[in-house]
Amino acid sequence: MIEKSVIYEEFKNHGGVLRTSELNALGLSSRQIKKLVESGDITRIKRGYYEISDNIYPQEAVIARLFPDAVIFLESALMHYGYTDRIPQAWQIAVDRDSEKSQYKIDYPSIEVFYIEPKLLEIGLDVIKVEEVEVRIFNRDRTICDVLRYENKLEREVFTNAIKRYIRDPKKNVRNLFEYAKVFNIKNKVQTYIGVWL
Repeated sequence: MIEKSVIYEEFKNHGGVLRTSELNALGLSSRQIKKLVESGDITRIKRGYYEISDNIYPQEAVIARLFPDAVIFLESALMHYGYTDRIPQAWQIAVDRDSEKSQYKIDYPSIEVFYIEPKLLEIGLDVIKVEEVEVRIFNRDRTICDVLRYENKLEREVFTNAIKRYIRDPKKNVRNLFEYAKVFNIKNKVQTYIGVWL
């Protein structure tokens, strides 16, 4: 069996999550992987994916490793930009509406999946680095468009805070906001809630 420190280092280099194939490439057989699970050193997250049992990695890095095409969305994006103080009960992610739904049935981390038209997944897409892992997230302007689009899914306080904080944010890009609003057909809504303050 290879040194545990080598295994831990590999987990560290991959945001705390490794696939079976990556563990195999390290020289671990399926029997050895099973032994590590039984001893409590690693935990199986879902079929073919493992994490260190005392995982201290940010959940967004874990999500990005599990679902590389998913995009951090709505309240989870609001949290990233400091537009809300409320921590969502589950990570909200946007995924291709044609993707296999069963893959998102996991116990941890807790996720809420929004199935979206593929072409809309590219609008306002940004990539950030979390623990050396590339995490896809919608930028702040796209996120505010999503807040307006999903207004009825949000608590009033979350909705209001997001709008107020966006208006005060020096990093906002109003041109992007109106461009995205045109695509999502919510130009009037943007004008009503945000235009008056700009």
